[in-house]
Amino acid sequence: MDFFLFKKIVSIVVMPITLSLIFMLFALITLHSKPKLAFKWLLSAFVILTFSSLAPISDRFMIPMEQQYESFTRSIKPVDYIVVLGCGHTTNDALPPTSQLQDCSLKRMIEGIRILSIHPEAMLITSGYSANDPIPNAEKVKQAAISLGVAPNKILVEPYPKDTGEEAQLIAPRVKGKHVVLVTDAYHLPRAMHYFALAGVNATPAPASFWVKNQLEEESWSYYLPSSKKLTQTSIAWYETMGRLWQWIAY
Repeated sequence: MDFFLFKKIVSIVVMPITLSLIFMLFALITLHSKPKLAFKWLLSAFVILTFSSLAPISDRFMIPMEQQYESFTRSIKPVDYIVVLGCGHTTNDALPPTSQLQDCSLKRMIEGIRILSIHPEAMLITSGYSANDPIPNAEKVKQAAISLGVAPNKILVEPYPKDTGEEAQLIAPRVKGKHVVLVTDAYHLPRAMHYFALAGVNATPAPASFWVKNQLEEESWSYYLPSSKKLTQTSIAWYETMGRLWQWIAY
């Protein structure tokens, strides 16, 4: 098993919902032989799911990740490259390219196009491999960008990287010494910036796709109720935490 696959498996196993299901399975297995232990497994699953679904807890995890960089406005000096990191999509020719993108890819692409409208002198670099899809994510993002009016000759494609570390390694030789703007989800940007710095690229951060858009907004009673959206947010924050741990171990 290669390191990439190992990282993915471990990251999935430790997700809140996966852990809860595992604990529920243990509870079912031990229900008759050790009912007290089964109750503890079930209670653990309940606690993990409940606490992971609460906004005050989920936001506490996510906000520090998203607030490390301010949104990109305008650079004093010209921009050479806008690098949009890959995420995911599902190819379906019955849908427009924008609808084939996962939300993360769509929002990263939109931020990249927004920056390109401010700095039309730049080249847009899309990145990402195909995974189980016949078309690389980098190519699908390019198709979506073209459908929104970006000229094809303004887009460069890097279709081979499987993760952020590989994106930095493969893109760095092209952009070293240039003014680079790096676009990815706000929570993911600190780890991505570190990878590109290790590869010798001094990039300007451009966070996209914020989960917590206004932490100072008035909180209603519903803020303190479990939410599937906050469960997803907690899972993503935990996944990113695991990614930073892998980065610390490997680098």
